[in-house]
Amino acid sequence: MNPTKKTPPKKSPASKKKETKIVKKKTEVHEKKEPVPATKVEKAQPVHHAPAAAPKKAQETKAAPSIRIRLSAFDHTVLDEAAAKILDTAERSGAIVHGPIPLPTRIRKFTVNRSTFVKKDARDQFEMRTHRRLIDLKETTFKTMESLQSLSLPSGVDIEIKMG
Repeated sequence: MNPTKKTPPKKSPASKKKETKIVKKKTEVHEKKEPVPATKVEKAQPVHHAPAAAPKKAQETKAAPSIRIRLSAFDHTVLDEAAAKILDTAERSGAIVHGPIPLPTRIRKFTVNRSTFVKKDARDQFEMRTHRRLIDLKETTFKTMESLQSLSLPSGVDIEIKMG
């Protein structure tokens, strides 16, 4: 035997399996850390993924837009009449209606001195109550839009319409 050459100790088959597993795990981690360089061809031609195949009926009918209507007025009776008119026309045209949902009433209070110069204790208090309602229309059609535009509502009702 040559004293300069050392032979490694013999390993059991179980220890070899452990070493290979450790090596495999290291290579997997190593592969995840390195980014894959993109070629010139991939940059020039973007990859478009086709959407999943859907039934023909779903492709023919597009998602109908929804409409959110916010009504506000100082008089709650006039506001309820306007909401009822909108509900009737929307239901006749075939839209799905959610509402009218009552929103919190905004109360603005004002305090004013009665006299112009003296008598600070004499004051008047006034308040403005703004009643509000919310109506959501789902699955609207062109007929729904036309009927809502031609609708005549009572005066004193403020209307905000959002399409989305």
